[in-house]
Amino acid sequence: MSKTRELFGTFFKIGAFTFGGGYAMVALLEHEFVEEKRWLTREEFLDMVAIAESTPGPVAVNSATYIGYKLAGAAGAAASTLAVCLPSFAVIYLISLFFDRFLQLTVVANAFKGIQACVIYLILSAGVKMLKNLQRTPFNTAVVAVVLAAMVGCSVLAVKFSSICCILLCGAAGVLSYAVGQMKKKGGTK
Repeated sequence: MSKTRELFGTFFKIGAFTFGGGYAMVALLEHEFVEEKRWLTREEFLDMVAIAESTPGPVAVNSATYIGYKLAGAAGAAASTLAVCLPSFAVIYLISLFFDRFLQLTVVANAFKGIQACVIYLILSAGVKMLKNLQRTPFNTAVVAVVLAAMVGCSVLAVKFSSICCILLCGAAGVLSYAVGQMKKKGGTK
C-alpha cells in the first residue's frame, strides 16, 4: 500500500473516531505516528503541534496537512487533509438534515455529556505527554510557568486573552533566547 493511501486510511480512522476537535486528536496522532508507526520522532511531533497550533485554521487539519506533507509530499498533504475532514463533514451534514429533532433526544444529550468528559481527558493526557517530553531547561520551565500563570490568572479574572497572542509571545521569547545564546557563543569563542 502506498504511503498516501496509508495516510488517508489512518487520518480517516482518526477523524471518524475522535470527538472534541484537534486538541483531543493530538493524543491519538502521537500514539499513531510516534508510537505505532514510528514515522515521526517525539521532537518532530512536538514541533508539528507547535506549528499546527500557531498557524491559522483548525489544529486537526493543520496537523494532518503537516504530517501528510512531511511523509508523502503534496499528495500526502491533500490525502491526509481530505481524510481527516470527511468524517466530520459527513456527520455534520447528516445531523443538519434533522438537527432540531436530533437535539431533543435524551439519549443524544446524555451521549454528548459523556463525550465532553472524555474530551477533557484526551486533551489533558495529550498536554501531560507533551510536558513529559519537553526538555527540562530553565527557559522551557520559565515559559511553561508563565503561560500556566497567565492562563489561570486570565480565567480567574475573566480576562479574554487570545491563545494566539500567548503563542506568538512565547515564540518571540524563544527567538530572543536563541539569539542571546548565539551572541554568547560568539563572544565566548574570541
